Amino acid sequence: MKLLTLTTLYPNAEQINHGIFVETRLRHLLASGQIESRVIAPVPWFPSQHPRFGRYAGFARVPHSDTRAGIAVQHPRYAVIPKIGMHLTPLLMANSLKPVVAKMIDSGYDFDLIDAHYFYPDGVAAMLLAKHFDKPLVITARGSDINLIAQNNLCKKMVLWAANNADGVITVCQALKNEMIRLGVAEHHITPLRNGVDLQRFHPQDREAIRQELGLSRKTLLTVGSLTEHKGHHLVIQALPLLPEVELMIVGSGPDEQKLKALAQQTGVANRVWFIGSVPQTGLIRYYNAADIMVLMSAREGWANVLLEAMACGTPVIASDVGGSAEVITAPEAGCLIELRTPQVLAGAVKLLFDRYPDRAMTRSYAERYSWDDTTAGQLQLFANVLVRRAERSAGRKEGSRETR
Repeated sequence: MKLLTLTTLYPNAEQINHGIFVETRLRHLLASGQIESRVIAPVPWFPSQHPRFGRYAGFARVPHSDTRAGIAVQHPRYAVIPKIGMHLTPLLMANSLKPVVAKMIDSGYDFDLIDAHYFYPDGVAAMLLAKHFDKPLVITARGSDINLIAQNNLCKKMVLWAANNADGVITVCQALKNEMIRLGVAEHHITPLRNGVDLQRFHPQDREAIRQELGLSRKTLLTVGSLTEHKGHHLVIQALPLLPEVELMIVGSGPDEQKLKALAQQTGVANRVWFIGSVPQTGLIRYYNAADIMVLMSAREGWANVLLEAMACGTPVIASDVGGSAEVITAPEAGCLIELRTPQVLAGAVKLLFDRYPDRAMTRSYAERYSWDDTTAGQLQLFANVLVRRAERSAGRKEGSRETR
């Protein structure tokens, strides 16, 4: 089965962790030996690579083609109109990608199915391309595409059009399926396939040696994610005055970095907060192993991969009860959920988890239930069903055409 994987959520030379979960799912799918795939991961067009343009210059530096983990990846450019062009982006993206897809087909890679990730603008653009090239399409909803972007009325209409016209819809958790049903997508049209965890990449290591290397001496919390308000790093910093024997490692980068550092100074905990910066996914294992508790205080999530990655290293977690987190944390050895996103509630949860701290081997065993095998099998089955239905419809049209002659 030949796939075209289409998404803006895919790692590249400038954004090494961007959409790493899409690449990981695809790697495990390819490992089945039943799939071949090429990736088109478009990036916004920008004319200059000069550093003064920040992330836009980063887009310009992304190579036009690359190979990652043996997978061929193209990064064609598409036009983006800042601020005012949100509703035009799917059309602009689709128009930019038509010649790229046509060239791919003409060169001999005539794929069977488009595997698109993230509903807006990616999924809508993929739907336009699927109709243009007469290809079946499966779109995966990932989180903020449904929980945030689809709350805009016009975006919602386009998301619903793409969802209801696609041959299949995947959500990364049941909670996201429920939200799509609420938006107006038929329940039978949606297949929840949760993300797994790479148990070979994330595993227990010599914890004490790593802690010594990092200079950690207190009980240690860890947060991992972009430094933006909705990830809730500020709430963890604000909880530290209530946890005088605890220190915090923050892994990630983003626009709120200076604001978070200032908050640490203002609350008198700067000497207990370590800003690690951006870390490649392959390097996260050290921090997961070094931490006593991984904390995720997000305002919204789809399926938070960092939770299972931490557990696979033996580290229990505390997470806000949003998105699919309640589907990830279902036993005491995994950690606990909190309903109120406040520093006070978080501090109480940290104290309680330390009082009832699970055996780290049991936490690892819990994570082992979440390999990628079931997800891969679910994808293969869904894709096969889509192609069978497409073939049956095609055969029906041919039969009907003969009968009218």
